[in-house]
Amino acid sequence: MSDLKRIKPWLYEIPKSGGMRVPGRIYATPALMESQKADECIQQVRNVAHLPGIVDYSLAMPDFHWGYGFPIGGVAAFDADEGVVSPGGVGYDINCGIRIVRTDLDRAAIQPRLREIVKNLFHAIPAGVGSDGAIPTPKGEDARAIVTQGARWAVEHGYGTPDDLLHIEDGGLYPGADPDVVSARAFARGMPQVGTLGSGNHFLEIQVVDAVYRKDVADHFGLKEGTVCFSIHSGSRGFGYQVCDDFLKSMMQASKNYGIELPDRQLCCAPLSSPEAKRYLAAMACAANFAWVNRQVMTALTRRVLAQTLAVSEESLGARLVYDVCHNIAKFEEHGGRKVCVHRKGATRAFGPGHPLLPEAYRSLGQPTFIPGDMGRASFLLVGKEGSMRETFGSTCHGAGRAHSRTAMKRMMQGRNLFKMLEEERGVIVMAHGRDSVAEEMPEAYKDASLVVDVMEQAGVTDTVARLRPIGCIKG
Repeated sequence: MSDLKRIKPWLYEIPKSGGMRVPGRIYATPALMESQKADECIQQVRNVAHLPGIVDYSLAMPDFHWGYGFPIGGVAAFDADEGVVSPGGVGYDINCGIRIVRTDLDRAAIQPRLREIVKNLFHAIPAGVGSDGAIPTPKGEDARAIVTQGARWAVEHGYGTPDDLLHIEDGGLYPGADPDVVSARAFARGMPQVGTLGSGNHFLEIQVVDAVYRKDVADHFGLKEGTVCFSIHSGSRGFGYQVCDDFLKSMMQASKNYGIELPDRQLCCAPLSSPEAKRYLAAMACAANFAWVNRQVMTALTRRVLAQTLAVSEESLGARLVYDVCHNIAKFEEHGGRKVCVHRKGATRAFGPGHPLLPEAYRSLGQPTFIPGDMGRASFLLVGKEGSMRETFGSTCHGAGRAHSRTAMKRMMQGRNLFKMLEEERGVIVMAHGRDSVAEEMPEAYKDASLVVDVMEQAGVTDTVARLRPIGCIKG
């Protein structure tokens, strides 16, 4: 870390050296830099800066921590003509993302039945390693339609409403998907898992708005203090994992074939104009569409469970999707007057007001994005600002960022009644299939989300709209 230069209170720069084609930049305060062992993550930022065609900077958002190839929280844009695509800049869980749904309910309306709601959601939406069986397994043409039509497939099959599609990034459809470049193994792993949370840091959370910072925007979203919301964090499950695994092999060979020197073999890549890159992007699009279907189905199941448990109609819930953002993806966009492929690995879009890719309903406000905290502390709803287009290729952080590894957390939490701790000390009813999955995700595992949100606000990237506090949680 000795060569880091602190150029602003919330920004560090890694000067270009050796084979770096551009400098690195890390959005963080000294407190965030000290909250984890940052050296290996900083090296990953340096490594990304070696890749051909990278534009301006190799970036890390304030929730950055070590990942495969790119750091989690890494952002990099590559020239569409001279750059590359790297699966390590997208990740295994392609289009892992999060959505937030507001309701017309308030805390008092659900508190008497909150435990029952959490229990019923736990049984309706499978969670944990290898979880499946939420809906009948799509086969044949339905399986192909899921990965080519995205969220629209779910809506057309009764999982949600057409209005949902207006509040999903890119309408819940990544173009150019080609199921013929996806392995049979990916389809076999993924299709039984449609409508499931999975494991790790995935969750379904019931929340209450406990602070509003921008009333004008919150009113537009239908949020006010005391409003009950739910959020869903999951991705492409075994389908996306298998796509990534399959293409890492071909990308390793492609890097050699095209003479690309790699500082880390996990950054294997191919020129964007190459057949290998085009096949990967077509398969990645399939996984992205699968993930949007997955979250859309879980949203419909959650609405159904809430209505049945409270003995009301689904319509009376007023359960409207605010927005769905993805945070493991590579997308072609225009920045600084040039077409680039932006890799966001554990980072989300945060386009500023007026951007043509924003839904019409939000175009004047900026893109909504949701930054989850942890099971015991607040999450934040934000909107993108114009500064994001200058600073971060229209990107922001995607969460609080880990402060301790999963192994360390299991050791730290030995001998404690975690479910009782969360309910009595934090006021959150939690259900999960195993104690270890809760131990790995305890609040102590993460940085304080408010600290990473503050960095993005100081940098002019986002504005904070509302703070939400968890009251019930299903863990993957």
